[in-house]
Amino acid sequence: MNVLIIGGGGFLGTKLAHALTARAELRGRPITGLTLVDLSAPDTPDAPFDVASKAVDITDPDSVASLIDGSNDVIYLLAAVVSAHAEADFETGMNVNLHGVLNVLERCRALESAPVLVFTSSLAVFGGDVPDPIEDWTIPNPQTSYGVQKAIGEQLVNDYSRRGFIDGRTLRLPTISVRPGKPNRAASSFMSSIIREPLNGQEAVCPVDPDFEHYYLSPRRCVENLVRTAELDAGDLGQSRTITLPGQTLTVQQMIDAMTRVAGPEPAKLIRWEKQPEVEKIVRGWRSKYNARKAQALGLVNDDGFEDNVRAYLEDDLPSA
Repeated sequence: MNVLIIGGGGFLGTKLAHALTARAELRGRPITGLTLVDLSAPDTPDAPFDVASKAVDITDPDSVASLIDGSNDVIYLLAAVVSAHAEADFETGMNVNLHGVLNVLERCRALESAPVLVFTSSLAVFGGDVPDPIEDWTIPNPQTSYGVQKAIGEQLVNDYSRRGFIDGRTLRLPTISVRPGKPNRAASSFMSSIIREPLNGQEAVCPVDPDFEHYYLSPRRCVENLVRTAELDAGDLGQSRTITLPGQTLTVQQMIDAMTRVAGPEPAKLIRWEKQPEVEKIVRGWRSKYNARKAQALGLVNDDGFEDNVRAYLEDDLPSA
């Protein structure tokens, strides 16, 4: 079993790599090779099998062709330009989130090897006039360039799977919180930083009101679902290869209250409330209530409460003193 993680230098790619090295098997077969790629060659985990690291630009078809050679049994396509960045820089968002995805799919088609391909999409494909809650069958209505790019990627994965070029499956990710590391250019970045920074003893800015509501999943459960999704039988996916992951719908205040129950009252005192209209305009266009029935029927998992998210960060990602 040879596994490729495109976007292996990001936080999800890194966590997924560690999860795969710990379990050392996928789809009932031992993993014999793992390749991590990103714009810069990612760090590699210790593993009982060969692990390679490469710098690859998926916007360049020749770079993609040098990477995917027909030996890849499972490909995770995680690489993306995130929401606010894709909105501010249309050309870069299109090059990575649309043309880069197409380059990977076209390389798989040319090789006729039909690998299992797990593509990560986003709930940003929904917006505007949609039902509340959103169902698995709800038609995407993105209100940002990022959402449009991800919606097109979903349809490409569906069609390339229908044609037999790949055995694809797409996961629409909730906002992942609590993310490790530093804030990024995603509009949703504050949804981790208002928990992460206070737990680290640092001040954080919340750009929306306490009653702002959104849909969340922890990194632990997200990685678990990425592994499980690669192992699903194609026949169980139905006509659409797209799956909305389970998550929790919570207000900002409920998240902070959960942090307080786990870590005490001091971290919440480090949150400064400062409205940012440009961020609020983007995130208010996202929807917060979803019925993830398909995911649940397929055995994909959710957190039991946001306290789980806080504990997972403290146990897995809190920087050492």
